Amino acid sequence: MAALAVFAPALGDAAAVPFLAVAGLAFFGIRDGDWFETLALPGDEEAERLYGLVAFALAGGGLALFASIAPVPLPYEAFAAATLAVGGGRLGRELVSPQTADEFPLVAAYVAGGTVAALAGQLLVRLQAPPVAEGVNAAGASGLVVGGGVSVATVGAALPGLIFLAAVAALTAAFVRSLVFARDAHITVILVAFAVWGFIVLAPTVSAPLIAFGLGVTAVLGYVSFALGTASVPGMLTGVLAALLAVVLGGIGWFVTLMSFYAIGGLASKYRFDEKADRGVAQENEGARGTGNVLANSAVALAAVVGYAASAHVNVPPSLFGFAFAGATATAMADTLSSEIGGLYDRPRLVTTLKPVAPGTDGAVTWQGEVAGLAGALVVGGLAAVGMPLGDAVSGGAIVVLAGVAGMTVDSLLGALIEGDRVGNQAVNFLATLSGAIVAVAVGAAVGVVL
Repeated sequence: MAALAVFAPALGDAAAVPFLAVAGLAFFGIRDGDWFETLALPGDEEAERLYGLVAFALAGGGLALFASIAPVPLPYEAFAAATLAVGGGRLGRELVSPQTADEFPLVAAYVAGGTVAALAGQLLVRLQAPPVAEGVNAAGASGLVVGGGVSVATVGAALPGLIFLAAVAALTAAFVRSLVFARDAHITVILVAFAVWGFIVLAPTVSAPLIAFGLGVTAVLGYVSFALGTASVPGMLTGVLAALLAVVLGGIGWFVTLMSFYAIGGLASKYRFDEKADRGVAQENEGARGTGNVLANSAVALAAVVGYAASAHVNVPPSLFGFAFAGATATAMADTLSSEIGGLYDRPRLVTTLKPVAPGTDGAVTWQGEVAGLAGALVVGGLAAVGMPLGDAVSGGAIVVLAGVAGMTVDSLLGALIEGDRVGNQAVNFLATLSGAIVAVAVGAAVGVVL
């Protein structure tokens, strides 16, 4: 059923009809028997209705209408990538599930199947493009014309970008699936379609070596983080998606800067974990960071790298987003090391009063933790100065270090003042990284580095 999306360009205004027909058949015509048992998702047996399949079909029909008749239509590539990322992902997972019950290979199969299917869907949609002059592609260059008028040269040039969109679709689908019930494919496909649409609008420049590097390295790092227990499956998916966006939308320097936090921060969480657990200061979930923790520390940086990719569209200096990204990442690194290392030492003091408090108290600091946090900010500042667009390397790196220390201090202050039942640690982490980004941009603008 997901594959029906590739026929949407040919069907035009009638693109929703096949999806609605499947929804009607599944709801009214299949109530029992082998077909019902094959297509039923968990919970469908009790209801004696194929609600999961019907919901997915209706979501596909709605997206088809949006792609064909909306005033601002959803691109057919986004429609095909989204539906096939979900459909191909589910197929990949089902093919592997008889051999293993381990979650990582199942998720890997979902992402691999979704990526291949989403890429195929985009290519098939492109082959239905309106005809162009024989022997000439849409850009006016000579090339062998295939399908509906798209040249081999045009498809080849666009392939790295299509692979990126396919990978984003599959990773987003796997990520959303890990957060909602597995049967809620209708929610997943809608969110993925709009995510892919956003990246189509951004139109990032994607080269073959860059996408090969991004996919290869992020896949390895995702496996390592899961194998070492530094991230849960949803957390691992969040980190892999964030890393892929950093390397493709920003570049190698952005990727290395972000990876320094993921790698060092993850290892710091596992460092002397049993001792920290006995002291009551260990990271929950055996030190494996989940989606909420990863997003709390990375959301500002991700918004910055997307803003950097969109800077040409919004007429904002690209260096502004570079400083925001580096400042937020330096804060996340400094705060993580301060907490993970400082928690191993006795006699912490509350940052607001400097009075001794029990280990694990919100807002408590130790001098050892502060030194570790400063070291983390120096690492990020050094990497950002070398690999990111921060103007002068020395002054840019120094600003990032300052922002990281400032954000770490804000985190401690917020922990002492507002963290509790109503405001959790993840909200405090997000506000701290936001403050680090603001400090980096403000200081950079004040000294004339942000241009």
